[in-house]
Amino acid sequence: MTGHPTTQAGTAPQTHRYVFLTLPNYTMIALASAVDALRMANRVTRCEAYSWCLATLDGKPATASNGLSMAPTLALDATGPADIVFVVGGIQVEKAVTPALLAALRRLAQKRVALGALCTGGYALAKAGLLDKYKAVIHWENMSALREEFPRVEFSDQLFAIDRDRYTCTGGVAPLDLMLHIIQEHLGRGIAPLISEQFILDRIRNDQDRQHIPLQARVGLYHENLIEAAALMEANIEEPLSLDEIAALVGVSRRQIERLFKRYVGQVPTKYYLDMRLRRSRELLLQTAMSIMEIAVACGFQSPPHFSKCYRSLFGHTPSAERQGSRMPALSAGAAPGH
Repeated sequence: MTGHPTTQAGTAPQTHRYVFLTLPNYTMIALASAVDALRMANRVTRCEAYSWCLATLDGKPATASNGLSMAPTLALDATGPADIVFVVGGIQVEKAVTPALLAALRRLAQKRVALGALCTGGYALAKAGLLDKYKAVIHWENMSALREEFPRVEFSDQLFAIDRDRYTCTGGVAPLDLMLHIIQEHLGRGIAPLISEQFILDRIRNDQDRQHIPLQARVGLYHENLIEAAALMEANIEEPLSLDEIAALVGVSRRQIERLFKRYVGQVPTKYYLDMRLRRSRELLLQTAMSIMEIAVACGFQSPPHFSKCYRSLFGHTPSAERQGSRMPALSAGAAPGH
């Protein structure tokens, strides 16, 4: 599969077929979140927009990290044509990635099959060399180590990333967000809100949303001053502290705080603090009815124009455009939910 065709009015959508290649100790919530989004898309459109199957290399069901197995499971070679093959990972993914698996993934890539990964499944694609020069996402617990091991992969802290024919996603329920994005591209913007209503989601997240990565996980346990400085920033969003104030409260020099952030976070502390406040403002824009003025004040900005300028610089559009874009149009006639 190479694109996302949009259905024309009055025509049944083509069926997209996905294979979920489950690795030993895969995360079941990641798999279930993805599959159920497809199931619900079929239900609300009253047609088979999607089909799917589970696979392993040998056809024997893999045991998930919760100790359960799922059937039916097919051998990968017996699954037939697929639009995307998703590798579903979980814990101890390094042990699950065998030479046979890497060879199978490379064969799929040679056949120009689009490849995806849920949770830690991205490790398998990276190990096979299939994410080189691609933007990719993986669970935050693995990100630091994988950035070192695979420097040719552009790892992002987004919830999911779609780069050409690679579809990668972090774990937990984030695969639901990835699938809602894909479904929206296939079936139009009216279908995803219906699915989210069925699943009682507060909102549909997109690739501007980031997975929360604890700073301690980024920098390790031995940088207490850096972690304390970041905690002070997070606790003082509405009335931001100056860098000198943060340094004094931590008990180090301003210069040392700047060195720590630049070395271990890759940003100067003022930029890290500003981005933190802007991400908080985005949550308020999408999840509350607060006015843009109220949000600007709550996130420590002196004026709405300054807030709007900073917001556009980080997210590529203004706060008002963000809020308007989150209001998806209603479903067109003729595609009511089924039972």
